[in-house]
Amino acid sequence: MIEAQVHQQLRALLREWGEPSWPHHLTLARLVARALRLGRSALLQVGGLSAYQGEYRLSYLIALMMWPGPAIVVAPEPTAQRLLMADLPRLQEKLRLQKSVHRGDRWPGSGFNGLLITTPEAWLSDRLTGTSHFPDGIPTLIDDADNLELWVRQQLTADLVPLDWNHLALAYPDHQRLIQDTHVALTHAAFQRPANPYHRYLLEENDCHQLQRLFQVLTASRTPQPEGPMPPQWARFWQQFNPPDHLLWFAVDRDRGQMTLHCAPVDLAPALAPVWSRQPVVLLGAALDPEPAADHFRQRLGLGDLTCLQFTPNRQNDAIQLYLPNHLPLPNTPQFQGVLHQEIRRLLSRDANTDNCSETVFESFAPRPGFTVILLDDLPLKGQLGAALAGEFGSRVQVEQAAVGSNGILVSGWEFWRQHRALLPPPDLLIVATLPLPSLENPMVAGRVAFHKRRRQDWFRLYLFPTAVTELQRAIAPSRQHQGTVALLDTRVHYRSYGAQILEALSPAACTRSLPSDWGARR
Repeated sequence: MIEAQVHQQLRALLREWGEPSWPHHLTLARLVARALRLGRSALLQVGGLSAYQGEYRLSYLIALMMWPGPAIVVAPEPTAQRLLMADLPRLQEKLRLQKSVHRGDRWPGSGFNGLLITTPEAWLSDRLTGTSHFPDGIPTLIDDADNLELWVRQQLTADLVPLDWNHLALAYPDHQRLIQDTHVALTHAAFQRPANPYHRYLLEENDCHQLQRLFQVLTASRTPQPEGPMPPQWARFWQQFNPPDHLLWFAVDRDRGQMTLHCAPVDLAPALAPVWSRQPVVLLGAALDPEPAADHFRQRLGLGDLTCLQFTPNRQNDAIQLYLPNHLPLPNTPQFQGVLHQEIRRLLSRDANTDNCSETVFESFAPRPGFTVILLDDLPLKGQLGAALAGEFGSRVQVEQAAVGSNGILVSGWEFWRQHRALLPPPDLLIVATLPLPSLENPMVAGRVAFHKRRRQDWFRLYLFPTAVTELQRAIAPSRQHQGTVALLDTRVHYRSYGAQILEALSPAACTRSLPSDWGARR
């Protein structure tokens, strides 16, 4: 069987290359080989340091290359580059594998029996629109599946920019006045909304009524205009237009005075469920769901019955030092900002007093060396904290800038860290100021929560909590490289019922509620 052949070859290869730091190579290779042989889909959560460094890719590549049939790897650009430039040449050199490897946005041809590497955009666009660029039945492995939900939402979002209104008016010259009035009314409504840090605003009932009226008038026209039918972007928008089960929002550029319209489904499962039945799929990600069975992830993405496995981190190599103070106020209290700043200053000091830290006043201190990352998503607080720290630490402090030195202090939101952490050195100290629970002040989050409320669903357990846990797991992965220190300053982990689950998700970790006496000397 293919599983035994893959196991034998990989074990010999690992022995030749030395003891691997990730202990699950053979298991992952067998599972992928089994999925290929049986045509049964699987969802595998790699987790830990291996996911951050990409060590696990050797295991699935050897299974795919030894598989006698065709296969597809769906991977974002950085991962695809690593596969093509490093991992695959290294594997082919050692094993003398002759399987053809192509890269492209469609299947090479009916006679192709090799491995195709393609982008999430190309594959999802084909599967969701039925353009048939990829044959059905070809085993497909989706790497970096942590971003799968984001990729799908991007594919299913219909956007209308200002130029699209001009195209609509040209297509329906008899209704140009109505089109122009609707555009002006919606733009005015968008700019009347109070400014928020996200520059996004959900459409209200009156806004939706204006769009519905425009659609009814245009579709009631007796004959299409000579220029052709409904412009494609508008046709796609109307197809998606289904409030309240779809999110409709304005994105506002106040500097340019422009408004864009967006429409996307909240529930992705109906669109995705038919996709998974067209071929066996192996989904590989770092942290897809807090639970091994990935029930919430599968429900959100319309995944049915499939093999699920969550690999346990290496307790020896993946452990972190986890500092969990319990003296800080809760993040939603007025006292939090001042105490947070004081605690961060203490963590950045070589010789801070470890007792009564919330009342300590620092006149001067020697800064702690090493690369530090401070994570929080409160936009005003992020800017205020960055400015305050820059006044004390100077150019070492950068707010969401990738050009930061090995001795720098990066103040960052979760999204920026997610996008840039692979390009930055592993932090010696990672400070989590607040848990990455999506904020209800974000209109997009509020819209998704409202969707769950209308269905009488537990929106916290279905959406906010799993999102926060998986985001946290991915964010701390670089700290595991040198068994670095993570300081979690959000005391909700002590005082909320879900705190124990969050701490479990961060294991393996050596936890402490007070700083060691040699704190300032550590790196």
